[in-house]
Order: sequence, then structure tokens, then C-alpha cells
Amino acid sequence: MRTLTYYVATSVDGFIADPDGDGDFLGAYLDPEYLAYLTAEYPETIPTAGHASLGVDLSGARHFDTVLMGRRSYDPALKAGITSPYGHLGQYVVTRSITVAPDPAVELVSGDVVARVRELKAEEGLGIYLCGGADLAAQLVEEIDVFVVKTYPVFAGRGIPLSRAGFARRDLELTGVRSFGGGQVVTTYARKR
Repeated sequence: MRTLTYYVATSVDGFIADPDGDGDFLGAYLDPEYLAYLTAEYPETIPTAGHASLGVDLSGARHFDTVLMGRRSYDPALKAGITSPYGHLGQYVVTRSITVAPDPAVELVSGDVVARVRELKAEEGLGIYLCGGADLAAQLVEEIDVFVVKTYPVFAGRGIPLSRAGFARRDLELTGVRSFGGGQVVTTYARKR
């Protein structure tokens, strides 16, 4: 059974984007040491267009072969004219507003996203990278197996939270912590089932 991993960047106070949905303020914390870690440990999560400039080597890819994005997470690529932002992965975009896939490499999911994720998890392959955002994470919170939370040294005050899931106790097991000189901390949790 494949795993669904919510791999997400956040401020110290738990916001993945500003109130308008822009997460660019977190990009200020991509110093060389931290970026080298991300490209080595999670190369699959780097958009295809950045591979050459960042020296991404996918031969060591071990976590994901599929990405699941919400519509708002897909929009920045579309606005830049990139219809297949993760061309090295199987790409699924959850949307009700896009009715025709802008690229043959992208499959649209407009129906029951939980059922589709369960189908994907039952297939052979590596894990599934949940690329956001808060609304999609809320819909899939009971399906998320692993949380990789990249916390950046900034306090935002308000914005879009990690998830909009309703309150319920969901126990997690800490499986890894890695800190960096620039103040970033990558914390990994597995879902206790």
C-alpha cells in the first residue's frame, strides 16, 4: 500500500501562505545548506523546471512518483505558462473549476477525492506527494499517512493554516527531526493507526 505524505512548508505559527494565498514569503528561507538537503532528500518535490538550475538528480528519488495538488497550488504554474509542473511525476489536480486538463500529463480529479486517493494508494509504486493546500489537506486528513512539516523561522500572525480540518484528535508518531543553520526545521511524523 502506497502512502500519502503531506509535505508542506509553514511559518512557526502554522501558516502556509499569507491571507491572499501567496506562500512566497517562505521562499526567503531557502539558504544553500537547506536547499542542498531538500534537493538531495526530496528531489521529487522540486518542480521539473528547476531541476537543471538546482542540479536535481532524480536517480536517488525514493519517496514519491505521484503528486496531488489542489487547484490553488496548481495555479502559479499555470500563470507562468507551465501546464505540467511536475512532469517527472504522475500529476493529479483536484478541481471543480477546470473541466479540461490543460496538459495530457495532468489528470483532473473533480469527483470524490478520497475515493481517488484510495485507488492511487492501492496501486503499485512509490508514495504520493500531497502538494497542498489547506482545503485539500482537510478533505484528505484521514488518508494522510505521513506529515513532513518544513518550519521556517518566521512568525506570520495570520494567513492560510496548514489545514482547515475540523477539530479531532489524530495521534502522530515523531519519526525524524532535522534542523539547519538558517533556522529551518524539518519534522516528520507518521500517523498512528
